[in-house]
Amino acid sequence: MKLFLLSLFLPLTLYASESAKPNFVIIFTDDQGYQDLGCYGSPDIRTPHLDKMAAEGMRFTDFYAQTVCGPSRSSLMTGCYPLRVSREDNLNSPHPRMDLSEITIAEILKDEGYATGMFGKWDLAGHNQKNYTPGLLPKFQGFDESFFTPSSNDAIVNLVRGDEMIEEKADMAYLTQRYTDAALDFIERKKDTPFFVYLAHTMPHTILDASPAFKGKSKRGLYGDVIEEIDYNTGRILDSVKELGLDDNTYIIYTSDNGPWWLRGEHGGSALPLRSAKTSAWEGGLRVPCIIRAPGKVPAGTTCSLLTATIDILPTIAAIAGGKTPQDRVIDGLDISGVLHGTVNELDRPYFYYQHTLLQAVRYGEWKLHLPSHNNLMDKWVKHIAPEDSPEYGKVSLYNLDTDIGERNNIASQHPEIVRQLLERIEWAKHDIGHGETRGVNARPVNTSNL
Repeated sequence: MKLFLLSLFLPLTLYASESAKPNFVIIFTDDQGYQDLGCYGSPDIRTPHLDKMAAEGMRFTDFYAQTVCGPSRSSLMTGCYPLRVSREDNLNSPHPRMDLSEITIAEILKDEGYATGMFGKWDLAGHNQKNYTPGLLPKFQGFDESFFTPSSNDAIVNLVRGDEMIEEKADMAYLTQRYTDAALDFIERKKDTPFFVYLAHTMPHTILDASPAFKGKSKRGLYGDVIEEIDYNTGRILDSVKELGLDDNTYIIYTSDNGPWWLRGEHGGSALPLRSAKTSAWEGGLRVPCIIRAPGKVPAGTTCSLLTATIDILPTIAAIAGGKTPQDRVIDGLDISGVLHGTVNELDRPYFYYQHTLLQAVRYGEWKLHLPSHNNLMDKWVKHIAPEDSPEYGKVSLYNLDTDIGERNNIASQHPEIVRQLLERIEWAKHDIGHGETRGVNARPVNTSNL
């Protein structure tokens, strides 16, 4: 009789496990370069946990973010190019105060019964540690719980829980650990319900610092210390998910908001073999490391070279969770769940490189076309990139990224038809998304009530 009852109960248990909504964890670093992980070729930074994560999941070689912090976060949260998104400030500021009319990943998942937690750097309510809009904090953008800093750690870090400032001038050496502690606590408490964790590390954005256990330990100096501490704490997340029995039902996504900050020298990372860095429209500015792991769902030990991006994360998570991507607005990202699951091996899409509000380049397939640079808004950012990577003025340039990943050989004169086709795509994006101070026809309106 006991054996008979067990045979009845077991299928029900398996069915409940298989039908449970999956959990999602996004780990988003700040200013981490393309090469700054062992599995991406770093010669002197040890990242055993992330290397193992890549061996157990999918490593992306052609994954794109945006060129600086705030726009990258709005793209991640909304699935859209930054200029598409409604905001509560003018377009002259590169970092958006994202309007409440936008629909975030967290809001989509909350409608599906998810517990949602945000830990780390927010940067969507104002690019300032004190001068931000309280009504635009994570609490009002779909997150049940939040422990975060309002913006970058250029000088200090203040910490907020919900909408209450709880600590000013926090010790930056312990930020990576503290954010991870908060995320782990949330996962432990929400383990019996589907959950979404957005863990957005302050590091390796400068000012750099690491805890005593890691400081001075890397061959790459303080920058390497910081990355190795992030790697260790990513390992803590992976271990916790396994220990809680959630490993087979949790997608963990690791990526960066933009390329490394060249201006910071040894305190910045490396984008090799890509050209240039943060704030530029070269590959080193927007192409970032990305690893996605979900045992039994994402094929282990695979590498994806398809053109993918942070704008794809919202529609992909929505599809996997059984949620709905917003239908009342344009969403630029694609549902790449088939790519993650190994059932889709090609994507037909362009990618547009926005340098703040300026449309500077487009990629389609292996081809990338840069526009001539002549706008004063660009001039103010030139100091952030190496002199040899300053934009070329007065001429279009074309590169084949399959044969020239470093964008050194301009072959526009040899391929006039490809140049023409890519310029047509550029004109479409200017009209539909926008360019400079001109909003596209399908861009959401700016909320002018607070201007």
